[in-house]
Amino acid sequence: MDIFSYVSVTWSLVVLVITLLYIYGVWPYGFFKKLGIPGPKPWPFFGTFLSYTKGFYKFDTECYKKYGKVWGIFDGRLPILMVSDYEMIKSIMVKDCYSVFTNRRETNKDLAGPFADGISIVKDEKWKRIRASVSPFFTSGKLKEIFPIAEKHGDRFIETLKKRNPEEAVKIKDVFAPYSMDVVASASFSVDMDSINNANDPFVVHIKKFFNFSFFSPIFLLLTLFPFLAGLLGKMGITLFSKSDMAFFYGALKKLKEQSNRTDNKRVDFLKLMIQGQISDEQAESTSGEQPVKGLTDHEILSQSFIFILGGYETTSTTLTFLLYNLATNPDSLDKLVEEIDKTFPRNAPVTYDALMKLEYLEMVINESMRLFPTAPRLERVCKKTVELNGITIPKDTLVTIPAYVLHRDPQLWESPEEFRPERFSPENNIDRYLFMPFGLGPRNCVGMRFAQMIMKLVVVKLLQNFSVETCKETQIPIQLDTLFRPTVPVTLKFTPRAHKEE
Repeated sequence: MDIFSYVSVTWSLVVLVITLLYIYGVWPYGFFKKLGIPGPKPWPFFGTFLSYTKGFYKFDTECYKKYGKVWGIFDGRLPILMVSDYEMIKSIMVKDCYSVFTNRRETNKDLAGPFADGISIVKDEKWKRIRASVSPFFTSGKLKEIFPIAEKHGDRFIETLKKRNPEEAVKIKDVFAPYSMDVVASASFSVDMDSINNANDPFVVHIKKFFNFSFFSPIFLLLTLFPFLAGLLGKMGITLFSKSDMAFFYGALKKLKEQSNRTDNKRVDFLKLMIQGQISDEQAESTSGEQPVKGLTDHEILSQSFIFILGGYETTSTTLTFLLYNLATNPDSLDKLVEEIDKTFPRNAPVTYDALMKLEYLEMVINESMRLFPTAPRLERVCKKTVELNGITIPKDTLVTIPAYVLHRDPQLWESPEEFRPERFSPENNIDRYLFMPFGLGPRNCVGMRFAQMIMKLVVVKLLQNFSVETCKETQIPIQLDTLFRPTVPVTLKFTPRAHKEE
């Protein structure tokens, strides 16, 4: 073969490879056009993923304004149907949840590591079995049993704040995160961590590293561009999260499980409840029928524990951070809440579970804060079979997403949606549950919702019984959020001890 022929063949191969790569990079992008669904133009390989650099919630808002109630986007090559239509939301989240929209986005088991058997990831009958097994921990009776434990940590939280210099500003997440984790650890595993007074506690150190996550990490980008590599990366031992952090938590939780089996502690915590109904892997595999068998395998127990403690740390503390920011920047609402607390618990009276749950304005304040800053700005479901909703065909295996953040700030649904107005959640307004979904919606909503609400209400009451809350020079107003819906700078406020006067 002469040099000319060699160069010709080489260039032909190069052109062929480039052509095949291009076809691979754009092949899925006719998906929504065939269905007659509008949406932003995708880039080869990346789809519309790069638009997340401005914040996925901002991108969702822009698309809603431009394309209406239904539009299509692409995470890399993955098509995502965005739905904000009222009737479609009812079908997706509630009416057709069990038959069609049961599951969430596909997650590679090897990449997910200890999350693999978590209630937020598993599918169909396995999800039903796990949900039925952990739900008893979140009944009113069980929450009342846990309440004194949460109160003990709430008192410790207040005592820690009292030791601070009142002139010093407080980074809210830094004090609420350890409180949340201490309550979760104590209620779940009967472990008294006291991380609020020990910033170097290994749990605190590893959990902060664990949540240092980015959409644009190399592994996440690689999986977005080439999702078929997920299985290979998982088999190679590569995960989305730090191996050392996951190994620490997995080892710690496994040790706690072993200790729980040996201890004579009569209180039934989250871990013991799961252990009492433990089943073998073989029993789990044989589970069938419409009514799932209760019980969890060894790995499933560890997965639920992992999700519960991480969720308790991050979502609860973040929600509390936004709540305190909203109160501090809206002093009229703060004054109303303090008045309700002082009337219900005069002169720093002890807080009781029943009285706490009846605080009407506190409920309104929390709901309004979670409307503005929902714990889940997006809700996802996968369509298990081809269906037609409201005249729109949704093919089998399509990922459907409800942009909760967009719905919560839609001026057609809420008057002056950017303003903090707790009164909009007064009982007489009877807010439509399909328009307000801070903990998700339907059978697959957050199983720990009531637990989270209890510990949030408790710590807010104790805080406002003892301190006045106000903004300071370090407070960022208005608050700015990053691509992952987190404050770009820590929310910082000033806590001033209250001088209680005899009535």
